[in-house]
Parts: sequence; structure tokens; C-alpha cells
Amino acid sequence: MLNGKTILITGGTGSFGKKMVQIVLAQYKPKRLIIFSRDELKQFEMAQKWNPHKYPCIQYVLGDVRDKDRLMRVFQGVDYVIHAAALKQVPAAERNPEEYIKTNVQGAMNIIEACLANKVHRVIALSTDKACNPINLYGATKLCSDKLFTAVGFVGGETATRFAVVRYGNVLGSRGSVVPFFKERLKTGVLPITDARMTRFWITLDQAVYFVLESLKRTKGGEIFVPRIPSMKITDLAKAIGPKCKLEEVGIRPGEKIHETLISEDEARNAVMFKDCFVVQPDGDLRKDLAKGKGKLCPEGFGYNSGDNDQWLSVPALGKLVEQVADDYAIEDSRWAMDDVPE
Repeated sequence: MLNGKTILITGGTGSFGKKMVQIVLAQYKPKRLIIFSRDELKQFEMAQKWNPHKYPCIQYVLGDVRDKDRLMRVFQGVDYVIHAAALKQVPAAERNPEEYIKTNVQGAMNIIEACLANKVHRVIALSTDKACNPINLYGATKLCSDKLFTAVGFVGGETATRFAVVRYGNVLGSRGSVVPFFKERLKTGVLPITDARMTRFWITLDQAVYFVLESLKRTKGGEIFVPRIPSMKITDLAKAIGPKCKLEEVGIRPGEKIHETLISEDEARNAVMFKDCFVVQPDGDLRKDLAKGKGKLCPEGFGYNSGDNDQWLSVPALGKLVEQVADDYAIEDSRWAMDDVPE
């Protein structure tokens, strides 16, 4: 599907973008792979590993999703867009709401207009569990973004561009995640946790990328794709990383939840359940063709919550995952220093 095509990743220098580039280059032969982001240093650092001299399909483009004119130009000839650009730190959002609205909401509107104007074939926007029943500004902006992407068909009628959303939980080892924070605090002998009851959905970067690619292939427009992923207890994660450390409960922060939700009870009325995922359909549009075969409608009263999940990661399983991610990053760090340095 991606062979000979032009793929553009907004926010392409982030954790997800780098993993997406690695997998696409390893398994496909795209015509062009455009890394669109606003940080020139991150683009320079990324080019040390994936140098356009060795990978001629790669193109690094500076720009901001807030700049619609720039998007209109860059999206010319693009077949697929993966929209991963966002401001996402919860505490910063509470202090700087205008900036988050400009990037996460206005930026989404700009992406949609640029895709429609340039007749991009398919678009996947990355969301977050915090967009479901949001209680913080970040989650509220991502909910707005989700609604914008899933409503394109209602607002503009039939279009050549298919828009969809992928919503998943916390990404193991990604930039800003709790894992590196816990590892940094190991030397103190104390790991601070917000609330001993807290649970979270958990997904690896590889799983996230493959799920996005699968969703890109199966979308018919307007869906929210949600992977079926395990939950973990924050206390179990702390034990897996620092089994000899003391746990100190510091209290839940403003804008945080005890448990995260990926599908609310109200959304579940328009959701189809598959073995590997849920598909929330556009309102009032439960397509029967998606419910055929292995898919079935979600039962009345269903909701997908990290505290009520039927899949859980144990302390040993979390320990193995953390070690695996640490090994992957160690390999990546060594490659950054050696491979593909520009002449």
C-alpha cells in the first residue's frame, strides 16, 4: 500500500515519528517520506541516522501545523498523512491553554484543509486516552481534534480524502513517559507515585506504529480506531523498575485521573468490537460490513477503562518490557553516533 507512495508525518521527529520511519524504511519502498516538524535541531539529529544521501526518499521539511499556507505547499503530491504533531504535557497545558489550542485544535483544522485542497488519499490523526471524557485542557484539545477529523464527511459531504483517528494509551519509553523518570530516581532509593490506585493502558512504540499502519489500510472514513491493549498498575511498574525502592505517594496532580478511559459508554453505542481492536463509527453510522465476520457490536453499558480491563501486565512482564525498551534505546543511541553522518 505504501510502496511508490508519498507519506508525510507531522511531528515526525518525535518518538512515534522516528519509530514509524524505521519501520516504513525496513518494510516498504515509499516514493517520498516527508518528516515535517518545527525543530531544526531534532531534524539535524535525526538525519544523522537516516541521511537523505543514503535514503533518498527521505525529505526533512521545517514547518508548523499552525501555518496553513506552509501546509498547503508541503502537502502537494502527498498520498498519506500521519498527523502526530501535538503539544501534550498536561501541566503545561493548564498554564498555557492558548498555545495548546493553537497547535492541537487550530493545527488540526489546518491539516484537514490542506489535505482536502491537495486531495490527500488517507489521513490518520493520533489521539490519546485523555481525549475520552477529558478533565484537563490537553485532553479537551485532543477531543476537539478527534471531532474535527471524524466529522469531515458530515461537514463537507463525500470527499476523496478519508480521515480517521487512532486513540491509544501511554507509550512505553516514549519521550516524557514515567519510565525514564523512575529510572532517574532509582539512585535516591525512593520512587514517587501519585496514587497507589492508579492504572494506565500501556502500548509499545512498535505496537503503536503497526496499529496506525493497519488503521490506515482499513479506514473507510470517520472512525476512531482503539487497540485492545493491557493495563498496568503504577505500583507494579514502580516495583518492576525499582524493586528495592520505597514508594512514596505524593498525591494526584490537577488534571489526572485514577483510571484512563479509551472508549466511553456513550461512544461504545457506536463501536464495533474485534479481536485486536475497537472501531468507533461515525455517529449513527454503524456500518454492517465492519460488523461482519469476527466483528460484533459492543454490549449495552460497555466502556473501555484501564481499571476494568481484562488484560493486565504483571510485575515480571513489565520488567521484561522495560528492559526490552532500554536495550532498543541503547542500540539506537549507538547508531546515532556512528551511522550515516553527512559528509
